[in-house]
Amino acid sequence: MLSQVYRCGFQPFNQHLLPWVQCTTVSRSHCIQPSVIRHVRSWSNIPFITVPLSRTHGKSFAHRGELKHAKRIVVKLGSAVVTRGDECGLALGRLASIVEQVSVLQNQGREMMLVTSGAVAFGKQRLRHEILLSQSVRQALHSGQNQLKEMAIPVLEARACAAAGQSGLMALYEAMFTQYSICAAQILVTNLDFHDEQKRRNLNGTLHELLRMNIVPIVNTNDAVVPPAEPNSDLQGVNVISVKDNDSLAARLAVEMKTDLLIVLSDVEGLFDSPPGSDDAKLIDIFYPGDQQSVTFGTKSRVGMGGMEAKVKAALWALQGGTSVVIANGTHPKVSGHVITDIVEGKKVGTFFSEVKPAGPTVEQQGEMARSGGRMLATLEPEQRAEIIHHLADLLTDQRDEILLANKKDLEEAEGRLAAPLLKRLSLSTSKLNSLAIGLRQIAASSQDSVGRVLRRTRIAKNLELEQVTVPIGVLLVIFESRPDCLPQVAALAIASGNGLLLKGGKEAAHSNRILHLLTQEALSIHGVKEAVQLVNTREEVEDLCRLDKMIDLIIPRGSSQLVRDIQKAAKGIPVMGHSEGICHMYVDSEASVDKVTRLVRDSKCEYPAACNALETLLIHRDLLRTPLFDQIIDMLRVEQVKIHAGPKFASYLTFSPSEVKSLRTEYGDLELCIEVVDNVQDAIDHIHKYGSSHTDVIVTENEDTAEFFLQHVDSACVFWNASTRFADGYRFGLGAEVGISTSRIHARGPVGLEGLLTTKWLLRGKDHVVSDFSEHGSLNHLQKGKRFGILEEGQLFFLAFSSESHKNRRNHFHWED
Repeated sequence: MLSQVYRCGFQPFNQHLLPWVQCTTVSRSHCIQPSVIRHVRSWSNIPFITVPLSRTHGKSFAHRGELKHAKRIVVKLGSAVVTRGDECGLALGRLASIVEQVSVLQNQGREMMLVTSGAVAFGKQRLRHEILLSQSVRQALHSGQNQLKEMAIPVLEARACAAAGQSGLMALYEAMFTQYSICAAQILVTNLDFHDEQKRRNLNGTLHELLRMNIVPIVNTNDAVVPPAEPNSDLQGVNVISVKDNDSLAARLAVEMKTDLLIVLSDVEGLFDSPPGSDDAKLIDIFYPGDQQSVTFGTKSRVGMGGMEAKVKAALWALQGGTSVVIANGTHPKVSGHVITDIVEGKKVGTFFSEVKPAGPTVEQQGEMARSGGRMLATLEPEQRAEIIHHLADLLTDQRDEILLANKKDLEEAEGRLAAPLLKRLSLSTSKLNSLAIGLRQIAASSQDSVGRVLRRTRIAKNLELEQVTVPIGVLLVIFESRPDCLPQVAALAIASGNGLLLKGGKEAAHSNRILHLLTQEALSIHGVKEAVQLVNTREEVEDLCRLDKMIDLIIPRGSSQLVRDIQKAAKGIPVMGHSEGICHMYVDSEASVDKVTRLVRDSKCEYPAACNALETLLIHRDLLRTPLFDQIIDMLRVEQVKIHAGPKFASYLTFSPSEVKSLRTEYGDLELCIEVVDNVQDAIDHIHKYGSSHTDVIVTENEDTAEFFLQHVDSACVFWNASTRFADGYRFGLGAEVGISTSRIHARGPVGLEGLLTTKWLLRGKDHVVSDFSEHGSLNHLQKGKRFGILEEGQLFFLAFSSESHKNRRNHFHWED
């Protein structure tokens, strides 16, 4: 990055600028030195990223993801952003954050320019202070202190405030940018500077010279002399825009300087389809030319000369000139923390103006389609949902050749880019498709009584009956990597449970996912619910999808531990079901069977090492060291080419040990295994609780009491005795398939199948019943009779009737409704 900074051709600063340009400099150097950049990187909490910045200006960016390539950027700070709520003085905290973000981007090799308001507010603060001081002195001399409270501050003329505030505003910016060793220059302009050809050339040349020298120009209208805005027909074409506020100034400057991006910060999140704050107002993610006819504009902000309509007109004018535009909130701390850098990184912040409409629906529209389609799906008869799933299973086998051909394209494109374990996950085969079809038919069979099943029924009073029934969760967002076989599995579970579904697959499986989704929609079409399952193909970032809290009810990530952690961090307001890591343990007890141990270890570690239920840490009872059993385990691992990492205790027993493990909390996802020594079963349990991920843990022993102690005391989603960790799977549990394995403690835990995608609602049927009838002096009493429904081991539905007198006969495994 340093070499990139110097390649931009920065030269030492010179003072030969136009008279109306005020330049502020740093004390030690006028060029960025490597030590200075290192200081900025460590001081700032904004990520320092490296991206290619070369771009030929001409057309605006078509997608948000391309904004990271913007080199020349104008940031317009509205009056509501710069000033305090009392409109007298500056919002210093917000300004400091903005300067930090601009400095970080500048130090990445970008060319930053600011168009700022604030001189009037800053001057108003200074003039009010002077007036109050003057009045207080006069009144103290003539009337005494008791009349100071009645002093009235006269209305201050804006031009005078601007004149008094310009120098202070610039001094503040100078002090802030100096903290990042960045030079800033102030430029005051009026409308004539753009319409007079000579002045326009002078302005253009000055700005280019400042940018060449790595100086941040801070531009503002010269409010001390600017005439009042006159009605005109500006903003109607590329060459006729009048500078009558900072919105039009920023647009004119952006086009004049051929900038790549214009960021307009205001006091609203962006552009809404109706006035912000109204019940039906929705933030517009992407705004296209011509859409302004469908937008209702409200009043302007509390300060400043331009409202949202002026911002939109200026943005569209800049867009015509080849500059991309984003309007976003620069005032709300939770929204605007890193708003500028987030926009440049392509995150979904504010409203993005684009001339290119996507070929398909937006992700917001897909969310709405999934919601409505899911509700229609939930109203189908169970047999109809089962018929859809059976049809999808048939399509997986009937269209096998087309699916494998698409998967072959993915594998060819991923060759050399993905590690071997990921390539294995990406690969489909005839046997995988056959297994998928079998699993889908199991789901169809189990879906007959899923949605609408009565769990409780209570007769509260005569003609007043209460039921608790199962219902779909709503709209699920499932994000998965390198696993195209995940798509039909999850789709079948969503169909069986009546949920709408948004799918976001990895780009490495794009061809496979596309055909599998088409087959899913073909199956859904037989009952007219094609839109219930949507595949997100737009350039939406995962973090942006996690912000759609009004459209998504549950997020289920399926992929690497890093993906799950990122989603859990990004999903604010949406529950996330899943596990961040699969650190599975196997404890080999001193009474373990020699024949069972090597077989279980081999299957758990070597059968599919990339799976989340693969063995990662092997705990050995210390009495087994230097025994034939231990030697057999080591020999088997050596034959299977498993790399061994020694835990601290295990390493202490060895003269020449394998590489000592860097962390006992590691998910390898490959043919690597950590071996550690423990003293007894309790020591093994303590180790699992300290270093495990509550996924799957196993004991190998012939002692039933030891096994039961382990099963009862290990606090994980899956705890096994003399069984491979690889059994922690929805298909092997007889669930047909799974949407993932959850290690959370709320709602669902372990392999999550059909039942984990359901919630409940209460239905109360009455006839003119009111609560007052059941009060102390009311006419009705609670009957307290009800039925509790459950599932027998054989899968048969049963219920138990009870009354208030029958509580003594209740069974321990039921919760009775009183």
